[in-house]
Amino acid sequence: MGWRTIIVRTNSKLSYKLGYMLVRNIEETYIFIEEINNLIIESNQCIISTELINQAIKNNINLIFCDEKHSPNSQLIGLNNNYNGPKNLLKQIKWNDEIKEILWQKIIINKIINQSFLLDKYGCLEHELLDEYAKNVEKNDVTNREGHAAKVYFNSLFGKDFNRRDEENETNHVLNYLYSLILSIFNRVLVEYGYNTQLGIWHKNEFNFFNLSCDLMEPFRIIVDDYYLKYKYTIKQKKELQNIFNIDIKINNCNEKLENAIKIFVKQCLNFLNEGDKNQKIPFIEKYEL
Repeated sequence: MGWRTIIVRTNSKLSYKLGYMLVRNIEETYIFIEEINNLIIESNQCIISTELINQAIKNNINLIFCDEKHSPNSQLIGLNNNYNGPKNLLKQIKWNDEIKEILWQKIIINKIINQSFLLDKYGCLEHELLDEYAKNVEKNDVTNREGHAAKVYFNSLFGKDFNRRDEENETNHVLNYLYSLILSIFNRVLVEYGYNTQLGIWHKNEFNFFNLSCDLMEPFRIIVDDYYLKYKYTIKQKKELQNIFNIDIKINNCNEKLENAIKIFVKQCLNFLNEGDKNQKIPFIEKYEL
């Protein structure tokens, strides 16, 4: 059975009937609900039944709602995805500070090494500088090698005038859209494992409900950047952009679909935090080809 990403762009009525999602617009379409992995509601004129919402939660479907600009702005996650939630929250609150600092160090090393790989792939000589940055990442990245690497990385890939804070830039629109899709998977996986997405190990923004998700997704950002550089899709090509869910990632010497790779990565990071073993390895997101 193949997993599917369903995008609803038109004025439609969505409901549940006998194991299927029924989509009513000009025509009626039935989609077997167990085949749906991601359901993205892009139209603000869409009506969805509470029964379908409940079935989506029961089937662990990643349900995303978009704003008037067709960008993801909310995600529906069930409250009872893991019966160990309260127990895991207590463990999460007690995570050892030094272990969190070491994990963040490992995450940033992974991220910078992959950034270096991508620069090398696209013929940017600056990858050698990022290799040096990766060697000098300290616990909790106290010398901010991540920030220095990011400046070199984005300027090398997109030009000296590129600014990640420029909200009017088309490249940023696409990158942010894809990052939000990846983040939605981390949110769902963390809740599925019974953990709170708000309590991060490095991100601590009081207005960010996804601090921990943002922490753990850092090594996966390169996948978005590479996807954009290879295909040059615009923000209007949503169907093509959402094919990112279907790519393969190499992790622990095995090729896995993106979501499964994220599950493996998150699980081993959580084990690292819970077991408190400084020498324990976390999975490395390895070189790959889109």
